[in-house]
This record gives sequence, C-alpha cells and structure tokens, in this order.
Amino acid sequence: METDYNEWSKDRLIERLMHLENELKSQNRNQTTTTPPKEDELKPVAIPEQPETKSEKKKKNDKKRDKKNDKPIDSSRYSTRHIALKLAYFGKRYGGFEFTNNKAVRTIEEELWKALVTSCLIWPEKPDEIDFSPWEYSKCGRTDKGVSAFGQVIGIRVRSNRPLPPAPKEEEEEDVEMAEAKVEAEDDQKKKKQQQKNNKNKKPEWDHIADEINYPKILNRLLPPDIRVLAWAPTLPENFSARFSCRERQYRYFFTQPAFSPVPASATIPGKEGEGWLDIEAMRTAAKMYEGVHDFRNFCKVDGGKQISVFTRRIYEADIVEVEDVGSVLPYLGLDEFKSAEIKNGGKFPKVYYFHVRGSAFLWHQIRHMVGMVFAVGQGLEKPSIIKELLDVTKHPRKPNYVMADDVPLVLWDCIFPKLEETKGVNGTDLHDPDVEGDINMQDSMDWVWLGEDSPSNLHGSAGLADQLWEFWREKKMDEMLANQLLNSVATRADLKRQLGGPEPRARHGASKSQRVYEGGNTARVGGAYVPVLKRPLMPTPAEINEKWAQSRGFKDSAELAATKNWRTVIKANKAAAASKNSSE
Repeated sequence: METDYNEWSKDRLIERLMHLENELKSQNRNQTTTTPPKEDELKPVAIPEQPETKSEKKKKNDKKRDKKNDKPIDSSRYSTRHIALKLAYFGKRYGGFEFTNNKAVRTIEEELWKALVTSCLIWPEKPDEIDFSPWEYSKCGRTDKGVSAFGQVIGIRVRSNRPLPPAPKEEEEEDVEMAEAKVEAEDDQKKKKQQQKNNKNKKPEWDHIADEINYPKILNRLLPPDIRVLAWAPTLPENFSARFSCRERQYRYFFTQPAFSPVPASATIPGKEGEGWLDIEAMRTAAKMYEGVHDFRNFCKVDGGKQISVFTRRIYEADIVEVEDVGSVLPYLGLDEFKSAEIKNGGKFPKVYYFHVRGSAFLWHQIRHMVGMVFAVGQGLEKPSIIKELLDVTKHPRKPNYVMADDVPLVLWDCIFPKLEETKGVNGTDLHDPDVEGDINMQDSMDWVWLGEDSPSNLHGSAGLADQLWEFWREKKMDEMLANQLLNSVATRADLKRQLGGPEPRARHGASKSQRVYEGGNTARVGGAYVPVLKRPLMPTPAEINEKWAQSRGFKDSAELAATKNWRTVIKANKAAAASKNSSE
C-alpha cells in the first residue's frame, strides 16, 4: 500500500528522507565488488573487545526503545476519557496553531500530536499522519503564525488509568451444593464490602484525579519548552466542544511607550517632534468605539475559501491597559530632551501597555486590524473617529488597503466556558448572539485542575512547571538586561552638540517627507508621506472575493457553491480526480 505523505509533518518527512538515504548508502556498499581475500586472510584474528562509548550505548538504547515503541498498543486493555487541556505557548517559532500539510514551519498541533503519540495517550493506526478526528478533538482558537496563547483550550479523548469493568463470565451448570456454597461466599463478600464502606479512612477504589494519569506533567516532559500544559479538566459538560462551548475569547496585544526609540530635541527634524511617543488617551478613546455589535468587514482579511458572508461580531469590552511592575527602566528616556511635550511628567519609561479585547468570536486577522488603526490614532496619523468611519459599512462598503499590526505581540489570553444558564437573557435569548443587546460578564465554569493543585511539587518543586518557566524566562531576561545596558550606554555616550560631520543634511532643506510609522513590530517602518486611510486604494467587497474564489473552483458563482451540499468535499474530490488524470497522461 502506498504511503500518503501529504499529512506528514515536516520533521517526520525529514526523518523519513534520512532513513531512505541511509538505506540507499547501505545497498550501494553491499553491491560494491571487491577482490576475493587470500587464504591466509581468511584465518580468524583475535580482536580485543573495546568498551562501548556513550554514543554507541545511546544508539543501542534508542534502537531498543524504537523497537519497543513500534509494537502497537492493545487498545482493549485500556479505558479512555474525554478531557480538556489548557495550553500556553509562545508562537514566535511556529507557523500557527493549526497543522496544514503546506506549511514549511512547524505548528503547535504538530508538537501536540508527537507528545500525545509518544506518551501513548492516543494510538493512531498511522502515527506519522496527523489526524485528530478519531479522538473527539476540538480546539478553541486557531491562532495564526507568530501569535501566542496563554489560555488555549482543546478537548480530546485519551487513555485513562480507570480500571476496565470486569468481563462477564459464562454461566455454568452447578449442583445444589455448589450453588449453596457460592451463595454463602457471596454473602461473605457483601459483608466485607459493607465493612469497607463503613470505614471512613478507607481510600476510594479509584479516584478520578489522584489515581489518574497526570496529563499535564506527562505532556510537558515531551513538549518543547515554549509549549506548556497548564491544567486539565476531568469532567466536561455534555456534548462539550472547545470551539462551540466557548462563549468568550480574550486577547491582549502588548506594546511599549514609547513605541520606538525617540530622537532627542537637539537632533529632531522640524515637523518630527515627539516621534515614537504614543497618545494613550486617544488610543483608549478609539478602542472604546469597538465595543458593541458592529460589522467588522473593514477590520479583517477576507478569505474566499471560507465563503463568509456575515461579518457582524459583538465586542464585550475594548480598552488600553498599563502593565504594572514589568520590564526594566531605560534611564535615558527619563531625560527631558528625549520626551515629547505631553510626556514631561509621565514617570519612568519605557512603560508597557496592552490592547485588551473581549468578544464571543473574531474574524480572520480582525484584532491585528483593530490594533493597527489604534496605533495610527496613537501616533496622531488618524483621529479616533476613523474607527466609527470604518465601522459604517454602508458609507464604506470596501475596505481601504491599510497595514495590520505585527503578529508576535498578540496573545490569546483566555477562553471562557460559562454555565449555559449564564448565557441566557430575557425570554431565553442567547446573550452571546450579536443581535441581542445587553452587558455580558461571564464566569468560567470549567473545573480545571491546575498543576500544583494535585501536588505542590508539580508546580514549585524541582522540574516543576514554575521551575521550567523560570528557566525559559531567565534566558529571555538576561537577553533583555544586556540589550538594556547596551542601548542606554549607546544612547547617552555621544555628544550630539559636536556635529563633527557638519549640520544635519536633511535639516538644511526643511522637514523630511518620510514618516516613521509604528505597526507593532520591534521598530518603526520608514516610508514616504503618510496617506490617510480613507484616501487609500479600496479592496474588493467580500461578495466579490467570494464570487471569484467560487468560480476558480469550477462553480458558476458563490450562490451555486452555497447550494452544493458538502462543497468542500466536492472540491477536494474534483482536485484529486484532476491530479489522477494528469498523472495517468
């Protein structure tokens, strides 16, 4: 049977390629002809035994372990249970959460799959092919490339320590004496069980937490250090889905104040005073305009492959929040010549803030578009009213072609699963429905078992979760501290008044037309004169994008595609048939 490599991860494909190369080299060596040995060369020669090196021992152990792991697990010997896992990961090194076979960069799901298979918590027939479908798998959010999460949730059916129920025994004919003896034995057994129940100090036969597999601890041993399992939920509501049972998602987008290194007053070009500093209050005013029910088609990226026609979403809350007691101070930013006029008495800098947003669901790249506009307001490039303008889709049916914010500072902060009755309003209306008005402040009802609640050493002991995260944090902190010391030293060492190269060339000819624009990355983007958003080229409408995509897949229009049952399956089948026809030709 041919192997389908389309569902293989990049790492497994590389391993397979190296294995095949080694096999080819071995075959070539065996096929090489050599001159027959002389008779005296055939005599056995005593070779002294050499002790195994560490690398040889490791290879031998790896072979034994691989051989052991190749043996398929007997699923009939184990029970399973449907659980939820709460994950945290730093997305900078990954191509997003969701695995697709056309991504060149690893994904979070790939790493999860490897850890689940290696730990035998799941036992797929084809371990090299990533397919979660047999395991009642669901995920709360599909974070994009570079985006992190500190509260991602997945649901999955996994192996359990719960004992299997005893197998039914076949009935056998017994004489009267044997039957009486059996009844007496059963009575004695019942009495013993009753005594055990009456003994309060007796441990339950099986505790669904204490006696269960410690799923977070097991998986954290196998996952990369930038992916951690924080907690697990042993009991789930009926028909639980991490995607559809979640009624609120919280995101945070972090940024610094100033956004990038400002230029001191003595070296500032006319018209560029205060570059780098953000107007936090203006940003807060703009953020508040997102709250409520709106059509966000001008704040997202439209994918024709999803055929989305409804862009109405509800935002419960949006704000700009300062992060207290975080990061390190750069003393040079406290000097008056580096501050803008509005920041003279603002305390120590840099400061860290985040754009906070809560909503039931979000469109593709919606938050990064929202943040991009808030940054434009914060730099004085747009007025806060630009948010209301773009939310008016009757007045602006086509999205202007503007740049969304960078991916790395965005974090899926938490996912909320309230009790069903908490989502019901007057007359049984669903409060998370975009068409229903009303304030919502839901509380998570999931019974999470956090690492450390099972045993404190799993959190604060040696190799506990806090110890693992401390190691990861300290490495980054040392990088930050060294960069801090170098930056502060460089920014204050030079005497700018000397001007040994003569007057600044750009200052002789008036203000420069170039504009440094902050978009959430590590520095500002330098471009020409800033073009207001409402004066930029317009993108096609969502309907036009959907129509074009449907026609490219062989449909007359998007209406015909929508009327086709399981249209994704139809497109996939047509694509496979076309590929088969081309290969046969």
